[in-house]
Amino acid sequence: MGMESKFIWKNGGLVPFEQATLHFLTPALHYGAAVFEGIRSYNTPKGPAIFRLREHVERLFDSARVLGFRDFPWSVDDLVKAHKDTVRANGFTDCYVRPLIYLDGGGWNLNVDSGKASLMIAVWEWNNYLGEEALAKGIRANISSFTRHHVNVSMTKAKVSGNYANSILAKTESQRLGFEEAIMLDPQGYIAECTGENLFLIRKDKIITPSTAPVLEGITRHSIFTIARDLGYEVLEQPVSRDQLYIADEVFVCGTAAECIGLSEIDFRKIGNGKTGPITKKIQDVYHDAIRGKVKKYEEWCDYVG
Repeated sequence: MGMESKFIWKNGGLVPFEQATLHFLTPALHYGAAVFEGIRSYNTPKGPAIFRLREHVERLFDSARVLGFRDFPWSVDDLVKAHKDTVRANGFTDCYVRPLIYLDGGGWNLNVDSGKASLMIAVWEWNNYLGEEALAKGIRANISSFTRHHVNVSMTKAKVSGNYANSILAKTESQRLGFEEAIMLDPQGYIAECTGENLFLIRKDKIITPSTAPVLEGITRHSIFTIARDLGYEVLEQPVSRDQLYIADEVFVCGTAAECIGLSEIDFRKIGNGKTGPITKKIQDVYHDAIRGKVKKYEEWCDYVG
């Protein structure tokens, strides 16, 4: 995946791609003391639009507060503009957008108050995370041997860089075993989420997803909730056990990178008919139209670059 671009936004302005560098002794590199977001821009009939940009920026600030950062020289409005400026300056339409607030210039005593917050925003051209074939056929997953973080060990509502060692361990293990994705259990043994996606199951036309207590409150997850309910489906938040996945009619995952993808198999057990199910496909189709500004009622989710 090529991640090159012309410009990266750094601490208030655009700099050439090659100049967006960090010193080896930046504490965020050593301790994972950074927070980030995953955001997508899509081409629409009105030009490129960043999907639910303001909500992502607000969650970025929430993550920074959870990690302990206190004061920022930027407002939400400042960063909404900065994201649009970065996409526009690079001339991209379909692209991935990655802002990162990181501990810089201090913090070696493991206290964020002794350092300062810096911010960069990168963009790069990107299409489907799991591949076009996955949309129709679904992907294979397994229950990971690695447990999702305990909610009072590493804060699960924040996209803290250091938290993702947990996802790296799980996904690397699963892919070495021949699966595309890992499903992680929470410390009580219930289904939490995947390494970078929230999870839904469908049984008897009801859509069920784990409650938000142990998982990231996904913005794509919220979008799927809205779409599913607007399509007339009941969506329930409740504990989900591992074996409930095995007997589900359909299972799908969603996230900014993965978008909306069905699971065809879990732990060598075929889910439903072994490909993307009909309800998942309906939701998937509406979601893909919504992110490209083709659904009037969801057009407010599209923040046009201009």
